[in-house]
Amino acid sequence: MTILSYFYRFVSNFLLLAMVYFTLNFLDKYQQRATVAILVLVYASMRAVSALRSFYFYQRIERLELDVRRSAGGDTGPRKQLVTEVAGMRRGREMKAYIDLLFLALIILLCVSRIVIG
Repeated sequence: MTILSYFYRFVSNFLLLAMVYFTLNFLDKYQQRATVAILVLVYASMRAVSALRSFYFYQRIERLELDVRRSAGGDTGPRKQLVTEVAGMRRGREMKAYIDLLFLALIILLCVSRIVIG
């Protein structure tokens, strides 16, 4: 199931990249192309900043995991299982954020190149 969620994230981001690429290539006038590129650039930048801010949140969760593990000691009960599940979900979200950032960086580069080159 985890691999399927990564695949879905990859495909959806790839489709967004393809849509931006083809939209920018099919517009004839520079003014229209630049306007669309700037709008997509603003959108991609906002999503990238949001993804980067989520890494700060993931660091806080990781610190909490370590604190709970230290305080639990040799506890093998439900607390340890809960910490393990949270760690797995955190790692999964980090991987999805990395995938998002990769494609958002590609979209930003594409938009900047279409604005500069014309």
